[in-house]
Amino acid sequence: MTDSERSGETTSVTKRGGGAAAVRGKTTIADGVVEKIAGMAARDVVGVHAMGSGLSRTLGAVRDRVPGGGGGKAGVTRGVKAEVGEVQTALDLEIVVDYGVSIADVAGAVRENVITAVERMTGLEVVEVNIAVSDVKLPDDEEDEPESRLQ
Repeated sequence: MTDSERSGETTSVTKRGGGAAAVRGKTTIADGVVEKIAGMAARDVVGVHAMGSGLSRTLGAVRDRVPGGGGGKAGVTRGVKAEVGEVQTALDLEIVVDYGVSIADVAGAVRENVITAVERMTGLEVVEVNIAVSDVKLPDDEEDEPESRLQ
């Protein structure tokens, strides 16, 4: 029995995607990368109408229409905030659901889809996915995008 076994300490470290190559360098993943993955995964769930609050969606729609406004990244990550550590990540999502769907079921499906996508693509452990439902899209609601005065 080794000294560490006697003292109850654990000396081995297991990392996802480990192996010999894992000890030859370090991989870091930016918050924005995880936010993009989570945003795409959340939008894939039936019942998710949009991501983000009404104000952020309105500002994003205006930014998307202005040439050079940089709407590409903002559109995918709108409503998503990630905190990324060395081996773990936590996510906050703000969603708008379609009227008539079970909010609990949609939130559960979003959570599951986001965890699966982020863990598969990054190797990070997702420790939590907090979901805030900020609105319900009613069938007779007009689209949130404001009319543009630009032609």
